[in-house]
Amino acid sequence: MRQELQSLPKTLAEDVAKNLVMVARLIDEDPEGAYGYSRVALRLASRVAAVREAAGFAAYATQRYSEALAEFRAARRMTGSVDLWPVMADCERGLGRPERALAMAGESEVQKLDKAGQVEMRLVAAGARRDMDQLEAAIVTLQSPELASSSVQPWSARLRYAYADALLAAGREDEAREWFAKAVEADKDGATDASDRLAELDGVEFVDALADEGDLADSDADDSDAEAETDEKPEADDEGDKA
Repeated sequence: MRQELQSLPKTLAEDVAKNLVMVARLIDEDPEGAYGYSRVALRLASRVAAVREAAGFAAYATQRYSEALAEFRAARRMTGSVDLWPVMADCERGLGRPERALAMAGESEVQKLDKAGQVEMRLVAAGARRDMDQLEAAIVTLQSPELASSSVQPWSARLRYAYADALLAAGREDEAREWFAKAVEADKDGATDASDRLAELDGVEFVDALADEGDLADSDADDSDAEAETDEKPEADDEGDKA
């Protein structure tokens, strides 16, 4: 990215770089904020492929799929790279066109992807099958050497999770539990909620201890207030008693 920005005047390059850094920092926690910075970078340097790609991911994170697809296509035209092919296909899903995503999964570009990209494309294709209510086809799509491998790769947790989720949707609960457990084993960074899904299948309920302590404290406070009101209630005077 730095190399691409060298084509710009120094001051402009620095301004664009600052906005791109903010896109990267915010895209997970504040997608709308990231999108705003991406639009500034795009306005400053729309002819830089890295800027178009960043704008695409920011739009994708905010579910502006049509805009994201346009930016990804522009970046691909500029670089000739196929790396964005899976996320472009997922944009088609987001636009309600799963059949186009499936068509992209069968294109020659997929063979040019690295292993991570091919796994990502498989996940997108399975998602498209589910969009079309083809659950068994989605399950078959995810069955692959990468899924069967016992070695843990960066994509292992998400692949196993998607497979478990598809099995569960198809009513195959026992198999789903097995694969959610395998997803937990591979998910060292907590990228999925596989552990929660597994616990749910096992009937485990989580209790928020802090919330319970807060409720107990509120209850104690209410009791104390009630006692104070009782203590402070004035006694009737003699005249009142006689009346």
